[in-house]
Amino acid sequence: MRKHAKIGVMAGIAVLFGIGLLLPLGQAAEMTKDLAVKYILATAKAARTVYVKGVIQKAKKGGVMPKENWVKADHAIMLPAQFVKAIGAEIRDFELTLIGTYPLYKSNAPKTDKEKEMLEKLSVGKAKMVTFEDGNQFKGMSADFAIVQGCADCHNTHPKAVKKDFKKGDFMGAIIVRMKN
Repeated sequence: MRKHAKIGVMAGIAVLFGIGLLLPLGQAAEMTKDLAVKYILATAKAARTVYVKGVIQKAKKGGVMPKENWVKADHAIMLPAQFVKAIGAEIRDFELTLIGTYPLYKSNAPKTDKEKEMLEKLSVGKAKMVTFEDGNQFKGMSADFAIVQGCADCHNTHPKAVKKDFKKGDFMGAIIVRMKN
């Protein structure tokens, strides 16, 4: 089953960067950090959405379930958050990951006061995407919602969950890009 999961990650990476090849080279060279971050966030969200609505939903029909410990489990694939983090782990020029308002793990908590501030702005609906300077980094965050009820259910039943009443469509945190200035 790990072979299928690796294929999914590779497909995500191909989507994330393959679309970039469609940009004319001159246009890509002129992109500002702001536009670059927005582009990365939009592409990562699209890849994750395809993974959730396409791959996971199809895999479930075949008896393959998303599980946190998918590497050790037979007939399991990675969770959507793990998918985004796996794509981010393959990237060397910037950091792509997730942060949450009620993170299950400390590694998914905002790292700075500015990140907390921007996450709060996203959580109350003042924006769907923000970009900002934060120390020696340029960052972008895109609001992340429970795409399907399964996302909410997974968080609600997780042993480390602080909040246990998420529903489909609820704000859960953000996909974040961190780039060095």
